[in-house]
Amino acid sequence: MTSSPELTIPTPSGPVFATAQDHQDGRAVLYTLRGAVRGQVCVTGTHDRYHWDQFTALRVSFGSCDVMAELTPQESLPHLRSATTRYVGSVIRSTGEGEPYQSVQSLESTAGREPSEKTAQTLTAVLHACGEDTARRPDLPRLLDAARERDTPALLRFLTSVLAEQERDAARYEREAAEHLRDGRAAAALWWALARQLTAAFAPLPVLAWWLADYPRSLARRALVAPDWARICQQAAESQRQDHARFTAEVASLRAQQRTRHPRPKATTTGRR
Repeated sequence: MTSSPELTIPTPSGPVFATAQDHQDGRAVLYTLRGAVRGQVCVTGTHDRYHWDQFTALRVSFGSCDVMAELTPQESLPHLRSATTRYVGSVIRSTGEGEPYQSVQSLESTAGREPSEKTAQTLTAVLHACGEDTARRPDLPRLLDAARERDTPALLRFLTSVLAEQERDAARYEREAAEHLRDGRAAAALWWALARQLTAAFAPLPVLAWWLADYPRSLARRALVAPDWARICQQAAESQRQDHARFTAEVASLRAQQRTRHPRPKATTTGRR
């Protein structure tokens, strides 16, 4: 990768100057800050927040390393020139449609306090400027490829566990939907049987009227509510099935990308002598 020239960032606290350098064997860009803010910013490639198999985004983190990968050294976290309080925070810069920046780790001091409005605006400007500068680098594809190679094994493990959980949840919702339907039908059948007894009796029993009344957990309430619960459970099962299908496709895509990047060596053949 190549280093960018010094970046000048206007902020409410004054200009910040950021110098970029290659970091982690070309897998990240590290910005060293001076001026109104001192410290470092680390930018790495990452997957789109809504598409696990698409590495088209950047994670911009305060400190000298990716906040999602390891513990950030305290001394690398930024602070204002006139203060000693250091801050954490990170954003995702998406290259897709919609809002380009989304908060991942909220801006706060290392003691867990929110910054003032002016300080928050200053720090946000620094994060965004470093993300924009990295997005304009001519070697950006190499940064994103490095993220794909680094993160794919962990993503596959995560998505595989999610798929198993979604399969279990979908089956559970479908069982619950069937149970609610059976309960509703049984309650309705009994309610109508009692209603016929009530209307056919020469001297209707008061207890029959009580059994037919609508109150919590009554036959009438079960007959009315159970179909709604069945529909809710069935919708939840369908949602799980849809997510399962999407994640299955993303797992297949990630594995295909692995095979493309790491093709199997061709077997060598030797002739008989």
